[in-house]
Amino acid sequence: MNTVLVPILTGLISDWASFHKVFDDALGFPSFYGANMDAWIDCMSCVDQPSAGMLTKAVQPGELLALRIDDAEDFAFRCPEQFKALLDGIAFVNHRRVAAGEQPVLALMISGYFA
Repeated sequence: MNTVLVPILTGLISDWASFHKVFDDALGFPSFYGANMDAWIDCMSCVDQPSAGMLTKAVQPGELLALRIDDAEDFAFRCPEQFKALLDGIAFVNHRRVAAGEQPVLALMISGYFA
């Protein structure tokens, strides 16, 4: 399985607005992106459907999108709600896909996290 790695600059996240801006900047959400977790999940659910137009960094069917978080411990400490929402959002997208008989499409590559 081919994996596409996208770095997420979580050092720029300080609140919900900046969380959504960082992900929009990294992944290229559509202009109508609602900047909330429901909209984030909708976009990320289409990550392997380039024709859906939900991300400019979409992957091809059968590929995996890995989000790279280099400063995970700092991010989790500074923004615990956003960090948890990221984990929950990725898990939800993958669970929904597996329940529909599809393969997971998202992965999280973290460093600097010592739970």
